[in-house]
Amino acid sequence: MVGSHLVLRAMANKRELLILGGGLVGMTLALAAARKGISSHVVDRADPADLLAEGFDGRATAVSTASWNLFKNIGLAEGLEKHGCRIESIAVTDAMRPGRIDFTPEEHEGTLGRMFANRQLRLALFEAAKNEPLIDWHPKAELTSREIGEHGVSATLADGTVLEASLLVGAEGRGSPTRDDAGISIAKWDYSHRAIIAGLIHEKPHDGVAWEIFYPAGPFALLPLLDDEQGRHRSALVWTVSEDDAVGVLMLPDRAFQAEVEKAMHGIYGAVEVEGARSSYPLGFHHTAKITAPRTVLVGDAAHGIHPIAGQGLNLGLRDVGALVEVLSDGMKIGLEPGDAQLLARYENWRGLDAFSVALATDGLTRLFGIPGKAASAIRRIGMAGVQRAPALKRWFMDEARGMSGDLPELLKG
Repeated sequence: MVGSHLVLRAMANKRELLILGGGLVGMTLALAAARKGISSHVVDRADPADLLAEGFDGRATAVSTASWNLFKNIGLAEGLEKHGCRIESIAVTDAMRPGRIDFTPEEHEGTLGRMFANRQLRLALFEAAKNEPLIDWHPKAELTSREIGEHGVSATLADGTVLEASLLVGAEGRGSPTRDDAGISIAKWDYSHRAIIAGLIHEKPHDGVAWEIFYPAGPFALLPLLDDEQGRHRSALVWTVSEDDAVGVLMLPDRAFQAEVEKAMHGIYGAVEVEGARSSYPLGFHHTAKITAPRTVLVGDAAHGIHPIAGQGLNLGLRDVGALVEVLSDGMKIGLEPGDAQLLARYENWRGLDAFSVALATDGLTRLFGIPGKAASAIRRIGMAGVQRAPALKRWFMDEARGMSGDLPELLKG
């Protein structure tokens, strides 16, 4: 009798995927996999109560058109819709000098994406995960060991629980232990810059415009948010400053910080008030040589960390999710298990080049707009004016921003 209980417990702890990291990318993967009938363990160190607490994370995220399609296809969009602010257009300018580009899609094309508070995305994901029988969620869990075997993978938690699966997925973010344990090499560098995050309340409406204002010290991005309960107009600020200046900017009194923000905004939204506390994080680039190893795959920031200049970080991770789920689902239909080397090779070939191309493009953009001097600025503005007058080129850039270019996974199509 005891033996049969042990067998049942072992069977209960065997799933198809073992996802290490239950953040935005890891949990979306678990839900997308579940919609295709693929079961998973999700292991995360964080306490969901802390992640969902008001004020824990003031960051907001741009969800591209393709990523929104993914949320639609896995049943999250309906609940999220009312919390997102539509991005109707993107304005790109070199320090507010003449020669800006306006990216505005045709009416039939819809928006360029939606802005969500990270907390709202977590709420939707966690609520869906709690009600999904194919997801075995292990929050507040410490991992003590992991094993990669010929026929499967396993992880042991601090409480002695052993979780088994066919495939290990590293979704822990930039400092991924899964990546390091797999011996996957990584190219990385530090931009010596820091992103200052703050919420803004402003006098004039933003009309759904996302601003990317490039200064020599770094981009100054204004991202549209929904009006608050009192009808006040709001935006999220992502202000890139040099690491040497970051401490001083963070320590500025509220009124002085507000004055600096207003100066950088050139009055486009009228009077400005800073909402809530400021936060910051260092900016760096990394890209792995591979995104797979025996019975192991990487998704999201575990595989590629890019500059937030184009707001593509999460969207790049969600493209990983769509591709991986499609590869696994197709393979399982013909009798292959998720950890099969053929499936991992297909995922590697599909996502490796696309992710690298986006990473290189954002890095190049960061360096291009960081070149100081009037001559460099003039050359940039001539180029931008050329793009503004070239509809085909503008459409290509918009498709990139919407995530609708390249070999898209089915889950990310409309």
